[in-house]
Amino acid sequence: MIDLLVKNAVLADGRKVDIACVGGKIADVSPSITAEARETIDAKGYLVSPPFIDAHFHMDATLSLGMPRYNQSGTLLEGIRLWGELKPILTHEAVIERAMRYCDLAVSQGLLAIRTHVDVCDDRLLCVEALIEVRKHIKPYIDLQLVAFPQDGFYRDPHAKKNLLRALDLGVDVVGGIPHGERTMADGARSMTELCEIAAERGLLVDIHCDESDDPWSRHVEALVYETQRLGLQGRVVGSHLTSMHSMDNYYASKLIGLMAEARLHATPNPLINITLQGRHDTYPKRRGMTRVPELRAAGINVSFGHDCVMDPWYPLGQGDMLEAASMGIHVGLMTSPEQMAWAVDAVTVNPAKAMHLEGYGLEKGCNADFVVLQAKNPVEALRLKANRLKVVKRGRVIAETPERVAALHLDGRPGTVNGADYAPKV
Repeated sequence: MIDLLVKNAVLADGRKVDIACVGGKIADVSPSITAEARETIDAKGYLVSPPFIDAHFHMDATLSLGMPRYNQSGTLLEGIRLWGELKPILTHEAVIERAMRYCDLAVSQGLLAIRTHVDVCDDRLLCVEALIEVRKHIKPYIDLQLVAFPQDGFYRDPHAKKNLLRALDLGVDVVGGIPHGERTMADGARSMTELCEIAAERGLLVDIHCDESDDPWSRHVEALVYETQRLGLQGRVVGSHLTSMHSMDNYYASKLIGLMAEARLHATPNPLINITLQGRHDTYPKRRGMTRVPELRAAGINVSFGHDCVMDPWYPLGQGDMLEAASMGIHVGLMTSPEQMAWAVDAVTVNPAKAMHLEGYGLEKGCNADFVVLQAKNPVEALRLKANRLKVVKRGRVIAETPERVAALHLDGRPGTVNGADYAPKV
């Protein structure tokens, strides 16, 4: 007996299939499955996607917009100062409450895996303990990875190293860092050495806020690549943001991208936030702020898009919609060919699954029965429409659903309804 059967689904590659789920796993993906099922979903020819993934987020700060004040300049540095004002007045309960509310929103958007950076520059480790508790609560429906993140600098903050190690001892999953936040370039490079050594010794993954700056001389990713190679961490390290690359000269960038590919570094730009925070000191022309995504892709580097922030000291908008992040990515990166737009959906699904080393992810037999039915006929249309999440399924159980978005028209001689998904070009 099949637990859940999805009929008339379309996959990203255009295949029309049925999907059978048994015991929380995908038991079969075939053009026609006729076995009896306890529950059946008619996908009506709509796209079924693996769940969305946010490879870079700050859940400890989410939904704190306006506390204790707003970021008036819109800059990264004012956001960091504002977060510093907020930290002393945070409570364990408030962090949990905001994080849980955000996770409710995430589920409604089909966002079922999140890597969140957690500030460890607080001797109370309040946010660390709160999000470890959140991770336990949401384990049945969201895979949450925690990154020990020394927001104020691994060396610049006198207690950051001690607190980072304490956070890892408590069960935080990933080693983080912010080399461009150190007092000197030398300290930034030195922090890459020590943080990568900690990860190698403990067998952990690494995810570094790297060169989140308009300064073309912020080149800590070079040190990160070196330590990745030296310590045998290939494929286990993410460079997040990498925004200084959009200001570097082409010769140096071409050398750097080759080194990153050699080290099998993953890259996670955050289009919504990078385009908002970077270029603030420019007059005109203004720089775009996002790293060189097409060039990284061309070199074979695994690139994911993160959301980074939702209604917090750095970003006043957002709703946990990874299609919105992907859409901004193709606009900022000038990536509007059919292949590039379809790839942008991979950047918020399969690519971050690789970077986060998620097991059982995908839409093949034997994978976890986790997926989203989208009100769109193909990935590009899902991106264009920011498609409704008609059904969100976790381990073969529907955990969220949204009605089809259909507008009623009252026009003489015209159709009575409009469904945006019906406007997909025949490709």
